Amino acid sequence: MPKLAANISMMFTEWDFLDRFKAAADNGFPGVETLSPYEYPAEAVARAREAAGVEVALFNLPFIAEERGFAALPWRKAEFRDALAKALDYAEALQCRRVHAMAGIPGDEVDEEAVADTFAENLAYAAAQAAPRGVDICIEPINTRDIPGYYLNYIEDAAAIIARVGAPNLKLQFDIYHRQIMSGDVMMSLAAHLPLVGHVQVASVPDRHEPTTGELDDARVLHYLDELGYTGWVGCEYRPKAGTVAGLEWRKRLV
Repeated sequence: MPKLAANISMMFTEWDFLDRFKAAADNGFPGVETLSPYEYPAEAVARAREAAGVEVALFNLPFIAEERGFAALPWRKAEFRDALAKALDYAEALQCRRVHAMAGIPGDEVDEEAVADTFAENLAYAAAQAAPRGVDICIEPINTRDIPGYYLNYIEDAAAIIARVGAPNLKLQFDIYHRQIMSGDVMMSLAAHLPLVGHVQVASVPDRHEPTTGELDDARVLHYLDELGYTGWVGCEYRPKAGTVAGLEWRKRLV
């Protein structure tokens, strides 16, 4: 079974943020991921991680909530570089080897070619800056229902961007939930794109609750990752339906 990382921006919210690392460890998660660790000094987050004995698998670059990232926005190139620098400093402090560069919402009036070129340029820059520090840059296709207007929606488009940039540390963040909503055919897509995958995430469809409780056989998909030889993290990026700890029974269905 793949290594499971609790998303402590969505899970264990019954605890204060810095206490969620220990709560995750106490409930059987060897790793965590988070949308944003930046509300606290890197040193404080690092102490919480070390005390809990968990690995930080992934977190996002800083972003503005309304724009959902800077990476593909032509007017935000300076902000993207600032966000990258901050993320890499946090990654070093937290001993995290993956950061997610959100593409953003460019809007309908922005030139499509300019957006595509900006995305490729920013990702090439990010990968070059991250490589000496042993960090991978991940990009994630996100469904249009959760974030209307988000620039990157399909696994195939992410694969094309990765090929265009050509950096070995630019990776695909394969979110099973988003893929199922946009295209389905999850297992075939995982097999086809596995060499590009740097991180996997899971939640039930359609309600984004505990895995194995929705329309997709999440347990079968996660076992298939083992069959494919995937050895990375699976981030549990879901909203507990009725309390984090009460909902953890789903993991027994993975055995």
